[in-house]
Amino acid sequence: MPTMQLDIVTAERLVSSEEVDGLVAPGVDGELGILPRHAPLLTALAPGEIRVRKNGEESFIAIGGGFMEVIGSKVTVLADTAERADEIDASRAEAALAKAQEQIDSRSSDMDLERAMASIRRSQARLKVARRRRPRRDGPPPTG
Repeated sequence: MPTMQLDIVTAERLVSSEEVDGLVAPGVDGELGILPRHAPLLTALAPGEIRVRKNGEESFIAIGGGFMEVIGSKVTVLADTAERADEIDASRAEAALAKAQEQIDSRSSDMDLERAMASIRRSQARLKVARRRRPRRDGPPPTG
């Protein structure tokens, strides 16, 4: 099966650089599935999770928005922020989510509603990815 090169970078660091089988990214208008030999593409990304499939396993990376470019067999994600599941401190993400929700609930006149909503979306994405710490294999989910 053909693969493609995936590079996920932020202004601070290279988060991931690997050959993958496919990925699903959070586009601003919905999820985007990318497989090898995908048509060229440049799109904006929303805060959310990137699901990466490699050798029958999935891994997850939380992003805070950004851009994705697909050219040939290379996918480049330029993310505002990006963290692998094992890098996320769930308690910090929960605290950030609670703080943003509190700001919205208080409805103070100096509150920037858009910034608070963006913070909620980033925190929710981080928590979702943090809860998926272990890669999954194909097949039904474990029971019990």
